[in-house]
Amino acid sequence: MKKILVTGGAGFIGSNFIRFILQNTKKYEIVNLDKLTYAGNLDNLKDIIKNPKYSFFKGDICDKNVVEKLVKKCDIIINFAAETHVDRSIVDDDQFIKTNIFGTNTLLKAALKYKIKKFVQISTDEVYGSLEKGSFKETDTLKPNNPYSASKASADILVRSFNSTYDLPTVIIRSSNNFGPFQYPEKLIPFFVTNAIENKKLPLYGDGLNTREWTFVIDNCSGIKIVMENGKIGEIYNLGSKQLKTNLEVTNKILEHLGKSKSQIEYVKDRLGHDSSYVLNSRKIRKLGWKPKYKFDDALENTINWYKINQSWWKKIKR
Repeated sequence: MKKILVTGGAGFIGSNFIRFILQNTKKYEIVNLDKLTYAGNLDNLKDIIKNPKYSFFKGDICDKNVVEKLVKKCDIIINFAAETHVDRSIVDDDQFIKTNIFGTNTLLKAALKYKIKKFVQISTDEVYGSLEKGSFKETDTLKPNNPYSASKASADILVRSFNSTYDLPTVIIRSSNNFGPFQYPEKLIPFFVTNAIENKKLPLYGDGLNTREWTFVIDNCSGIKIVMENGKIGEIYNLGSKQLKTNLEVTNKILEHLGKSKSQIEYVKDRLGHDSSYVLNSRKIRKLGWKPKYKFDDALENTINWYKINQSWWKKIKR
């Protein structure tokens, strides 16, 4: 039985991935390493905390001693651990540089030292920058436009260098915008859903016409599993749903699902460095057999219902 070290496993995508693996296969044990910063929440994993194939360690991926202690007992590393909120990176980028670059480097050196069988780096479509037309391919030049995406692009380059220089078995996954249960309510969908429930304003940047490719988190988790198991060493895989929506469309759908008025929308000054569009060419991962299972409208309704039912989870966070 292989043991997977999941870093950042108490966060949104990481916790969903851990649950997805434990529910869908018996082949793996999971070790979850998380610093439990503001976005890390052990309540995300309350239902599996007693699973004998799961263990949790509180720690920082920048801490060499903690990292090496866990890496030497594992076969695979999946690095979800990252600072991810663009707005926060614009205000103060120090923690983004530390966690996303230095932390990734610490993991890579430990992976090399203890001969990890596969290192999976979870990246983002934002490393490509803003799209004018077509879709981003894995070979496209990286042109990040904010400190967050710049830190993630830097981490990707580090991962590639360890594969090229040391033959470390790495793969990189660049995912489109994820949404679903347990997402910290600072990102657009959970922020707007929870604000709408509370009859608060929904602050929409600019004209709201920035376009994103939206992927339900469970589809993302299934894609990560496929790349972990079958992805070619040294490759990069884009993971996108082909389901494109403007921020305004998403906002209107949220209000419609909740029976709320569009008067709750409040147009605000656009964010600095706000990319207009991200669209991924995901042919490579589809050749591995992956395709999204969930349609956007169904997944959004599922997500909204989760936030309606689990108000105690997010109200505690927002307080």
